[in-house]
This record gives sequence, structure tokens and C-alpha cells, in this order.
Amino acid sequence: MSKRVVIADDAAFFRTALREILLKGGFDVVGEATNGADAFEKVQALRPDIVILDVVMPVKNGLEAAKEISLLKLPIKIVMCTSLGYEPIVEEAMKAGACAYIIKPLSETKVLNTLNGLGAQGL
Repeated sequence: MSKRVVIADDAAFFRTALREILLKGGFDVVGEATNGADAFEKVQALRPDIVILDVVMPVKNGLEAAKEISLLKLPIKIVMCTSLGYEPIVEEAMKAGACAYIIKPLSETKVLNTLNGLGAQGL
């Protein structure tokens, strides 16, 4: 059974590119969000296996959304995906509940290796 994923990024072109990579890799994209608040609502409603959050988004950023999603205590893997690869931001993302961090620009190999590697963490 394919893993269900919600993608959250304010850039439509990025969501489209990521969706194509995920579909090609056998994942099922069940929802998309344009900000952290929308991502939180989608996660509550859709109960995906994985949520991919951009750090910088309007309304609520990805770090805030990750903290809220973590508080739900659901078996959801949180993956941050952003161009901000600074060590303090990576550390903050992990404290917020992220289990992986992908730096943009994306490569199909990098994305699929990261998500497939989540299986080793109990997914």
C-alpha cells in the first residue's frame, strides 16, 4: 500500500514538482496546502502518513505547523522541505517534530531516498 502524503508550500510550481516526484515514486498525494494553518487542517482531516512542510509560508510557517501537528500525537512523519538549510533552523525543525529535512532545490533521488528512508523509522 502506498504512503499517503500531504504537501504544504506556498509556491504552486513547487507543489506541482514535488507531487510529480512523489507520484513517480509510488506515493499517494492526498492533499495540498498553501500555508501552515491549511496544512494543519488537512492533516487533521486526511490523516496522512507523511506531511511535507515548507518552512517559510504565510499565515502560519512550517515550524509552527510542525509543532501543532506533533501535538496531535498521530503516527505522521513530518518532513521539512525548504531552501533554508541553516543549522539553527534545522535544529528548530527537529525540535518541532520533524524527522527529516530536505534542502531545495529538489532532486528526485534526494526526495525519494529521504521519504523511503522514513520506513526505517517505523513508517
